[in-house]
Amino acid sequence: MRTPLPRVGRRGRLVAWLVVAVLVVVIGGGWLVSTWADWLWFSEVRYTSVFATNLRTKVLLFAVFGVVAAAWMVGNLALAYRMRPRLRPDSPEQRNLDRYRLAVTPRLRVVIGIVAGLTGLVAGLSARSQWASWLLFTHAQTFGRTDPQFHTDIGFYVFRFPFYRYLLGAGFTLVFVALLAALLTHWLYGGVRITGRGDRITAAARLHLSVLVAMFVVLKAVAYFLDQRGLLLGHNATTGLDGAGYTAINALLPAKEILAWIALVVAVAVLVFSNAVMRNLIWPGVSLALLAIAAVTIGGIYPGMVSTFTVKPNIPAKEGPYIADSITATRAAYGIDGIGGSVYQAANTTPNTALQNDKNTLPNVRLLDPAKVSETFTQLQRVRGFYDFGSKLNVDRYTVGDRTQDYIVGVRQLDSSRLADNQTKWQNRHAVFTHGYGFVAAPADTTCSDGQPSFVVGSLEESSDSPAKQGDCYSGPDQITVEQPRIYYSDRMTDFSIVGKSGPSAADREYDRPGGSGTDSPELKNTYTGSGGVSVGSFGRRLLYSLYFKDTNFVLASDYFNKNSKLLYVRNPRDRVQKVAPFLTVDGDPYPAVVNGHVQWILDCYTTASTYPYAQQTDLSSATNDSLTGAGTAPQDRRNINYIRNSVKATVDAYTGKVSLYSFDSSDPVLKAWNSAYGGIVKPAKDIPPALAEHFRYPEDLFKVQRDMLTRFHVTDAQAFNSQDNFWAVPKDPTTSGAQKQPPYYVVAQFPGQRSPTFQLTAALTRRNQDNLAAMFSAYYDSAGRPKLAVAELPTNSNVLGPNQMQSKMQNQEGIQNNLALGESKTSSLDYGNLLTLPVAGGLLYVEPVYIKGRNVPYPLLKTVLVAYGGQVGYGADLKAAVDSMVASAAGKAPPAGTGSTGAGSGNGSGDLADAVRAIRKALDDLSAARKNDDYTAEGKALKELDDATKQYERAQKAQSSPSPSPTPRK
Repeated sequence: MRTPLPRVGRRGRLVAWLVVAVLVVVIGGGWLVSTWADWLWFSEVRYTSVFATNLRTKVLLFAVFGVVAAAWMVGNLALAYRMRPRLRPDSPEQRNLDRYRLAVTPRLRVVIGIVAGLTGLVAGLSARSQWASWLLFTHAQTFGRTDPQFHTDIGFYVFRFPFYRYLLGAGFTLVFVALLAALLTHWLYGGVRITGRGDRITAAARLHLSVLVAMFVVLKAVAYFLDQRGLLLGHNATTGLDGAGYTAINALLPAKEILAWIALVVAVAVLVFSNAVMRNLIWPGVSLALLAIAAVTIGGIYPGMVSTFTVKPNIPAKEGPYIADSITATRAAYGIDGIGGSVYQAANTTPNTALQNDKNTLPNVRLLDPAKVSETFTQLQRVRGFYDFGSKLNVDRYTVGDRTQDYIVGVRQLDSSRLADNQTKWQNRHAVFTHGYGFVAAPADTTCSDGQPSFVVGSLEESSDSPAKQGDCYSGPDQITVEQPRIYYSDRMTDFSIVGKSGPSAADREYDRPGGSGTDSPELKNTYTGSGGVSVGSFGRRLLYSLYFKDTNFVLASDYFNKNSKLLYVRNPRDRVQKVAPFLTVDGDPYPAVVNGHVQWILDCYTTASTYPYAQQTDLSSATNDSLTGAGTAPQDRRNINYIRNSVKATVDAYTGKVSLYSFDSSDPVLKAWNSAYGGIVKPAKDIPPALAEHFRYPEDLFKVQRDMLTRFHVTDAQAFNSQDNFWAVPKDPTTSGAQKQPPYYVVAQFPGQRSPTFQLTAALTRRNQDNLAAMFSAYYDSAGRPKLAVAELPTNSNVLGPNQMQSKMQNQEGIQNNLALGESKTSSLDYGNLLTLPVAGGLLYVEPVYIKGRNVPYPLLKTVLVAYGGQVGYGADLKAAVDSMVASAAGKAPPAGTGSTGAGSGNGSGDLADAVRAIRKALDDLSAARKNDDYTAEGKALKELDDATKQYERAQKAQSSPSPSPTPRK
């Protein structure tokens, strides 16, 4: 007799429903708020198709996989229940199970529903995360290139293989879970017994469970067939390359096929022996054991023997064709298969007049390091403490007058973390201090008289020819026209802002900029009139964003809202583009450019894949990491890729926040697939404004990945690759004390094979396990806007010093070492800028700017330039002086006056500083002579002269470094 369970009272049911309702509100409410806010944001940027596609795809996958998984579980549990034996044998085991059967049976539908619901929920959530794989699967494209083994188009591996693999994994999971659930149900209702006499399993239960086991084995057979293609994505431990090697193709590949057919036979055997012939579990178990033994023997031991006894004794001959396949695939996948270049002899090792008279590279050498002078820009141009230029500026080129050259550029951003005192109040932080102001630029190859950047644009004045802007370090009037200088979107904008006023007659509330040159001048106000922002004029919207940001001031601070109020958020250009185009990988270094009078953030975007057969995988984070990552550029996520293309150029308007996506590589199949999936959100290349295209530059992160690949895959001969004798390496940054890689540098230069000076990204490469220079790698866009890669490789028998060796030589050269030491004192310190490696006049020129930071002027100023050419080293106040000094020294002549000192001033050469430097040099020479002659009297006199000359130098330096009215922060 069944013992009735106590019924839940009305109050208990009410409490239960209340708990369920609270859980639904807590779990679902956050999702609804986030979804609604995202819809409004996508509506603002006019990319609702992206939001709709993502939401529709995720809901569809969740629903389909969830329903299928739930129905699968319901079917198996219901079937197991219907197959229960009507009469169960009387045994202690069955009597112990009676209590559980009595508890479950009256609520069987509820139990099955809960189990199926949980299964469906887990399956749906898992499938939901595969939205990207599904979109690529359903919009697959062809690459027009096939793999070398099966001759299948690469598109199968990139677009279809990942989703097939997921489906197979989901199938294994569902069958296994159903097998466990069915087994438990049959045991609960007596279809399967652990103890007792006679048959331990009924015929019905045996049929049900054997079918599930057979399905699992069939899926294993399918997995073996799919694994054959997966071999091309594996790793060859013998060669250290990705892709199938000799063992995989000649042993594993046939083994997988054999095992697949064995698995199919075993699946049939399980069904037949379980239900038609023997009708027991012994022979099915033997069949499964044989499959396991075959998997170990054929799939493990045999390939191991082939590798040990056939491949390893003769790796070059056996692995040669597969190494060649990996080289070919890797160069194609990373876009380095069409790289140009030649051997650069660098035969000229003596600086001469040909170097001095160079008109292509030397006049364009960049002396301002964007990673060093950002602090200088901030100190001289920020005007207010809450303005900032970031930890690294950018390099771009502009045509001013009739000359196109590279400029160091930045924008005066509002950094909310620098707000002080009452500025940090909620109203001020979010409704008053809302934006930055101004685009600032300085030529990269020159400085003004005291080593400061020579600004050509960046005033806070309305009139660009204001007398307050004239001076030694400002060209005035603005040479780059900026019609809308207000910066509402930038990488320093982490807070949301509330903008807008109730009507034309209402007072402006937003802080705009200082109102004039006087300290007591009023601060100017402004109201945002751009198209960006989400309307928050209604109470409903304010309540929504109060929940979204978990900030009650949206409801309580009603005085700061009106019918025209708008909310600006997601203001970092990288985050903005990533949200609009989640299928793209955004470069870590967006840069601002003035395009038709408006400041635009330009972002390089990549399409990537990780299933390109035979291509070498690399960790994106590791490949793009260098000494500037985290401080100057944003780090990439840690994930493996083996295909990358710079397929999209994106822009974000610094005033309106408008996001535009332009196709830059229309041949990329991955971009075609994504653009098809999202309804063509990426505009064709023909829509790129010409004024915007003028500011495109070769992307840094792509260049770094290609540089890393090129260190090995510049070797195209399989036998030479296997020997690894001619591999290269990326040198560590010689200007830092750590082991981080040297970053690439933008320069305007003429490299070997180029007809004219070109704005390009360059990097030096050294020999593996050596510091000697091996090659120079450069990337640029030709006159038609097409990307070009070139390598200038030095002869393999050359012994040219690499960046770290040359850095040490320049710093420790006799005479230079003593003079550099003058910059390291109690009142000043030295900071070394980027070390450039440039092919000039048939040789190699190294250029390194040295900055000095004093106590009274606590920001870097360019004070000397180190150069090296062949075996000669020189230094001077500017590049010309340094080269002239080096050429004179090579010719056995005395260097020109005013050169060869860290503290010699800059371009014009201060007379007081020059006199002091000459006095120091004379004292050092006298001191050296006295010590050689053991003349203690002369040594004492020389030390006294050196002390006096050093004090004279410090006084002259202090006088020259004192800020003059013109270069001080302008009001």
